[in-house]
Amino acid sequence: MNSSEKSNSINEDNENKSDEINDDNLNLGDENMQKTFEEDKYVFGWGQYSEITNGRFAMIGFAAIILIEIISNKSFLNWAGIIH
Repeated sequence: MNSSEKSNSINEDNENKSDEINDDNLNLGDENMQKTFEEDKYVFGWGQYSEITNGRFAMIGFAAIILIEIISNKSFLNWAGIIH
């Protein structure tokens, strides 16, 4: 076997190994995605999905209050008429 044949066989072996590794990574990704989808399903009560949704709405509300204060140059409580 000459050197070019050796390098070709090495390259083929490396390609086969990389294909096996890629297939394993794809399978792991599918399992991880399945777990993620199962965890994100809506469940009545105090679940992870409910907490994430509540946190997102809280962040939107906080950003809205900050924008109101910046635009009106008043505190939110004064702008809303809660305190005078």
